[in-house]
This record gives sequence, structure tokens and C-alpha cells, in this order.
Amino acid sequence: MRIAEIFRSLQGEGRLTGTPSVFVRFSGCNLSCRYCDTPFASANPEGQDLSLERVVDLVAEHDCSHVVITGGEPMLFSDVVPLTIALSRLGRHITIETAATVDRPVHCDLMSISPKLANSTPSIDSSAKTPELIRRHEQNRHAPDVVRRLIRDYSYQLKFVVDNIQDCHEVETYLAEFPEIERTNVMLMPQGTDLRMLEKKAKWLLSYCREHNLVFCPRRQIEWFGGARGT
Repeated sequence: MRIAEIFRSLQGEGRLTGTPSVFVRFSGCNLSCRYCDTPFASANPEGQDLSLERVVDLVAEHDCSHVVITGGEPMLFSDVVPLTIALSRLGRHITIETAATVDRPVHCDLMSISPKLANSTPSIDSSAKTPELIRRHEQNRHAPDVVRRLIRDYSYQLKFVVDNIQDCHEVETYLAEFPEIERTNVMLMPQGTDLRMLEKKAKWLLSYCREHNLVFCPRRQIEWFGGARGT
């Protein structure tokens, strides 16, 4: 399996914020999000081809009860299934970070779903590759059957990246498509890669979440580590 990085840090987002965790980042993605902050695992995938046994050994070296499997998009790869089985047998709590565009029968304690709104679509530029990236992204970014299966079979949270109030309206349209989703599991987090930008958006987004019975989700890893790789 192609792995971009394995490291120990603190979970920076969602209901397990602050939890010491080992992060296993698969390299490769089927989306091309405009705001992607891990291009080394998506647009320009890097990493090493490691065996299942080697990945499990590297995780075990950290002696940490929580493991976050992320990407890129980890559910793209069939190797994620035996990896979750092996980590579960070690007694690890497993979170999977996914856009819910691909389904796999993984072992998972928390399915952390990040649905991609229209604000994720790549912007048009002069690159000859852009039209194909946009087409592929729009074709892949919403897979309702996958979402329904994941929220049915796992403990879950949904994290939406929000730029503006129009994105919040789109979230409501999305949730109307899935009445089975509990609003207390729905988190809105501001889009941004620096603390000043996040704080500016948080001022109005916090109020919106309170008024609409949704959860505000800060991005603590940027506050703590500045979004540096391996944190």
C-alpha cells in the first residue's frame, strides 16, 4: 500500500479533538478539491509502498490507543480493509477520514465523513488538465448510496468545509436528502489554512451553528501546529 506518512499527533478536528492518535495517511485521491491541504497525498501523491505487516508494526511502535486512517482518500484502496482488521485485533480505536465516495467493508469505530460541497470544485485556470479535473471531481464528489451505507453501519460524524453563508444553505439542501442524519453529528468548519482566516470565519459560523442546531468544528491542528506536515 502506498503510504504518504505515519506519525503521532493530536486529533485536531471533530468529536475526538485533542485525543493522542497515530495518523496513517494513504497516498492517492479520486477528487481534486480546490482547498486541498495535503496535495502530497492527492494531486501529487508521494510516499512509500509498504506491506501490511510493516504499517502495523510502525503504528504499534507508537503505543497509542487511537489510530486515524486518512489520505488522500483511504477508501480508494482495498488494502484499507485488512489494515483495519489488523489494527482492530490490536485493540486500537479506528477513525477513518473519508469523503464517502467509495465503499469498503472496513472495521471502524468512528466514520468521519467530509462531504464535498460545490465550493470544493477546482477553479478554472489556464491548465489543459483543469476541464478533466473538474469533470472527474463533479462526477465523483457525491455518492448518496455510499453515504447512506456508512451512516447506517458506523458511528459517524459529518464535517462540512464552509466558506460563506451560501455554503451553509447548501449544507441544508444536503441534509434534506438524508433525513436519517442526526444534526448533532453534523459539524461545520471554516475553510482556511491560517489562523487569522479561520478566526474571521468562525465569528459568524459559530452563531449560525447555534441557531441551526449544528456543531461548530474548529481546526485545532492549525492553531497548534500551523498546519505543518506530520502534525
